[in-house]
Amino acid sequence: MRSLVILGLVAGLAACGSKPADNAPAQGTRYGLGTPASDSLIRAMDIDIGPDGAGLPVGQGTVADGGTLYQAQCAMCHGAKGEGMEPAFPRLLGRVPAAEDFTFSSDPKLPHTIGNYWSHATTLFDYIRRAMPHTKPGSLSDDQVYALTAYLLAMDDVIADDATLDAAALRAVKMPYADRFVADDRAPGKP
Repeated sequence: MRSLVILGLVAGLAACGSKPADNAPAQGTRYGLGTPASDSLIRAMDIDIGPDGAGLPVGQGTVADGGTLYQAQCAMCHGAKGEGMEPAFPRLLGRVPAAEDFTFSSDPKLPHTIGNYWSHATTLFDYIRRAMPHTKPGSLSDDQVYALTAYLLAMDDVIADDATLDAAALRAVKMPYADRFVADDRAPGKP
């Protein structure tokens, strides 16, 4: 009896995985791991924007265009007026008077909204360009990103409601609490 059980187990194990799955890659398939990145691939990925605006692309967008785009692409997650849908989709807009004391490190109730907590408007542009919309990040044109950035800054009373943003105008935006941030002076790789 014991021999029969062992024989059955061996036969069962031999049957497992004997045929590759229908969706298994073909023998010898290469995935390009370790392949040097081409210049065009590097250029496509090298889209970072510095706090000083270095790397901003050509383009422009208006507050009005940004409002239309926001309602179509952003309101479903961030709310019609930027109020957010916590905890998954944070509040974007609304400066808080208590933030005047800049007590973010000690008061977790203060929202990290654009006007309260972002030190550079160029960082907002960079974040939208890379990460939004949530369902298809990186799909917006540069003009659309300028427009959304203009709309969000205007809704938080950082720029005028009739403003048009381009690279020069965005570099000139002074965020409300920019002077409250302390530069990280640690050497790279040091705690």
